[in-house]
Amino acid sequence: MKKILIQAASLYTEQEVFDCGDLLIENGIITAFGKTPIKVEEDVEIIDGTQLSVLPGFIDGHIHGAKGADTMDATKQALATIASVLPEEGTTSFLATTMTQTHEQIAKALENIASYKGQDGEATLLGAHLEGPFIHKAKKGAQPEQYIVPGSIALFEHWQQLAKGKIKTVTLAPECDEDGLIPYLYEAGVNVSAGHTTANYEDMKSAISKGVRQLTHLANAMSGIHHRDVGAVGAAFLLDALRVEVIADEVHLAPEMLAISFKQIGSNRLILITDAMRAKLFPDGTYDLGGQGVHVKKNRATLADGTLAGSIVTMIDSVRNMMKIPEVTLIDVVKMTAVNPAKQLNVFDRKGSIQIGKDADLVIIDDELNIKYTICQGMIAYKE
Repeated sequence: MKKILIQAASLYTEQEVFDCGDLLIENGIITAFGKTPIKVEEDVEIIDGTQLSVLPGFIDGHIHGAKGADTMDATKQALATIASVLPEEGTTSFLATTMTQTHEQIAKALENIASYKGQDGEATLLGAHLEGPFIHKAKKGAQPEQYIVPGSIALFEHWQQLAKGKIKTVTLAPECDEDGLIPYLYEAGVNVSAGHTTANYEDMKSAISKGVRQLTHLANAMSGIHHRDVGAVGAAFLLDALRVEVIADEVHLAPEMLAISFKQIGSNRLILITDAMRAKLFPDGTYDLGGQGVHVKKNRATLADGTLAGSIVTMIDSVRNMMKIPEVTLIDVVKMTAVNPAKQLNVFDRKGSIQIGKDADLVIIDDELNIKYTICQGMIAYKE
């Protein structure tokens, strides 16, 4: 694997910026960085970072598909398509996200994730995000109602065995957990995210006491703020134990709601996700999502009844939308796209920030937030 030296760039770590800094990649790992120029041998690829910024690669913890492929296709080609196209938007790691379907279809998707062998120069598949079927029918969103079931330890254990332990996040409705699945998942080290839920504020406090540590796609498919009960959205604002997913496509959340969410929750707890479906990077039209027709028009994906059905936003466009908020800086972006998801998924020891010894997952952008390079584990996966 060729060494790569990035020279004279602004390097964004978790807490600070090294202006006009160098960064060296060897064998897929960050081995040196800082303001002091790095001297190397001749067999090194040089990237001129003048007037460019280097950020840790984006981690998308909630994505169903892209470019015609979907996790529920349960094929290696589908995962390869998603993994190969994500570096174009700066994403270097992701969770392939399932949806509410038959037990057999979910099982096939999880077995496929477990057996997938990634290729060099593509985004790393970190595992699976199980979205449903343990959700509330009243907040099903685009999840097919006929396959929704109560939380079940036995069913999860079966799926986790098929997934070879690769289910990293579970989205469920806390009020539908009669089997004690939440504390079971928490003890097992699985990220438990409340979503598609009617839970009120007290329900959310109780859920946190049992092990819920995340909220799935803020304000969508959950109880909103009312002046006598602030609901799950109010819990996101007030309860520091929660990290909070945000779809920053300006469709699922209006620009004003994005601004309110940032000001109330802050970059230490927000996590940018795309929740993208197979129509991402494709033209307007009708696409399949779990056996349902999804109509895509002008950046909005909906079922026939108008229900939002995931997004078609890219991570870099999510960043651009967040950067419209005057208070948001690139340091905030680093936290929302890399640090927070890495910590939430227990991979911060090797991903999520620019540090010596971590995987060389990087995105290099210009002042207009255009991606110039994406580097996945030390290999250039995308170049403008």
